[in-house]
Amino acid sequence: MKLAVFNTKRYDRLHLGELSGWSFTFIEAHLNEQTAPLSEGHDAVCCFVNDQLNEAVLQRLAGAGVRLIAMRCAGYNNVDIAAAERLGLAVCRVPEYSPCAVAEHAVALILDLNRHIRRAYSRVREQDYSLDGLLGFDLHGKTVGIVGSGKIGLAFARIMHGFGCRLLVHDPQVNDEMARMADYVALDRLWAEADIVSLHCPLLEATHHLVSAGSIAQMKRGVMLINTSRGGLIDTRAVIEGLKSGQVGYLGLDVYEEEASLFFDDLSDTILQDDVFARLLTFPNVLVTGHQGFFTGEALAQIAKVTHENLQAFARGERRGPTFVI
Repeated sequence: MKLAVFNTKRYDRLHLGELSGWSFTFIEAHLNEQTAPLSEGHDAVCCFVNDQLNEAVLQRLAGAGVRLIAMRCAGYNNVDIAAAERLGLAVCRVPEYSPCAVAEHAVALILDLNRHIRRAYSRVREQDYSLDGLLGFDLHGKTVGIVGSGKIGLAFARIMHGFGCRLLVHDPQVNDEMARMADYVALDRLWAEADIVSLHCPLLEATHHLVSAGSIAQMKRGVMLINTSRGGLIDTRAVIEGLKSGQVGYLGLDVYEEEASLFFDDLSDTILQDDVFARLLTFPNVLVTGHQGFFTGEALAQIAKVTHENLQAFARGERRGPTFVI
């Protein structure tokens, strides 16, 4: 059986390797309507977070003989599930690879923004050992609002609890372990009381632009916002206005709503065309990383392992369990 792996990087080739019974075609291009014909002759495609899997692309895949879409990530908001089901395409994913990796990256963003690590490093390299402009705050005793109490939110909560923070969490589903560390509250209360807000929920219709002009207005002045989940959770233009007014004091992002045309590629020799993203990069209290929260050796090994298991299950005619969406 043949698998076309789109949006391939060197580390994907290294970790996915060879699977007995499957032949791999590694394709550097993102999957979209123009590149979908490259799937011709393959039984399955393997995709990542910024590949396009709308109805038009899915129709091309089905017409090319593809029967399985294997997402090598947890999220599948970029897949038109209804269209896939109509076309008879199976969809599977990797629901959990390393919650700790993403949670630890969120904490890294917090620590860098708070203690001005990048600025301090640059100063020392220039023999400037002054401390003006590097003032931070104790995390101990601060109130941290966590939106989402799944595995990543829980891992993040454990770390912040270890710092001695007071934890508030919002999630329709109550996690018993989380409830022993944090108070489950309504979003209005979380916005109003949190010194730091960290997003760990999926991108759904109900959570699109969860952080908006209205919610920012409810937050403490100078709040720190962290997003390592999905870019669409935040209305970027509203956050920029919050940064300009001082309502938002710090912003740490590992994801961006329009990241598909930016992240995972070397664009250092090109002119940045996204004016909103360019504006974000002008703020000294903003830290953006390029969707690297998941990027640890342990996570990549787990992604490859579960992807292999999904492919083997599909080859046996199995399409059930927590890894198969349809």
